[in-house]
Amino acid sequence: MTTRREPTARQMRLAVELRRLRDAAGLSARQAAALLGVNAVQISHIESGLSGVSEERLRRLASHYACTDEEFIDALVAVATDRTRGWWEKYRGLLPTSFLDLAELEHHATSMREVAVLYVPGLLQTEDYARSVFSARVPELTHEELELRLQHRMRRQQTTTPYELVIHECALRIRVSDRAASRAQLVKLVELSESDNITVRVIPFDLDGFNRAASTMTYVAGPLPKLDTVVRDVPHGSAFIDSEAQLSAFRTRFRKVEAVSLDPEPSRDFINRLAKEL
Repeated sequence: MTTRREPTARQMRLAVELRRLRDAAGLSARQAAALLGVNAVQISHIESGLSGVSEERLRRLASHYACTDEEFIDALVAVATDRTRGWWEKYRGLLPTSFLDLAELEHHATSMREVAVLYVPGLLQTEDYARSVFSARVPELTHEELELRLQHRMRRQQTTTPYELVIHECALRIRVSDRAASRAQLVKLVELSESDNITVRVIPFDLDGFNRAASTMTYVAGPLPKLDTVVRDVPHGSAFIDSEAQLSAFRTRFRKVEAVSLDPEPSRDFINRLAKEL
């Protein structure tokens, strides 16, 4: 089997889940290899994402690991046998890997929930807004690099996945560019909030009970809750969080932030008022 040079985040997630199953079964990699009739190196490659795994071999591993969650096993098989070559692949070698991994994650998502405190999220940005955000990068991007990031971000927005955003007034008021660009961004937010798959809720400055400024995140739902992923920005890209304990904590964070936000209709009215002030 061909060894991968750079596994995608989705391939790595499969590898991590298989390793978790083995650990839960109390088996070493050598013991798992013996049960499967292969050498320990092959198990190591599978669990590091360097090698794929067939449906037959995956189901045999799950059986040896005493995993009886058929829905979970089927979901892992779907990942293992997926041969999707998405639109993001044309940017491989041109953009950081985290850009491609994020696009792939969004492509396979069943729903997404986001909390934004300082910026309008990339999935809802106008081109001018996104250009201003990328232009602020240090060290400065070349013209070609900036344009590639813009193209990639605009392409990501072509999704029909259910998406719920809770955004703080701070992010709505910060002008990453000039007054006209800020107004256009607010108008676009209102328009998008009327889409069937997009819900926008606002947390105004004067609303009591908001103590979750550090809750900025994107919660991406997979086919099952245990295959969900939280995405958080880090200095050099995105960090993907997938442990069950942390996923549960972030679900709770989102519910608490959502609980102190305005409903969708008052939120649209609020954003409209801000736009008229500009």
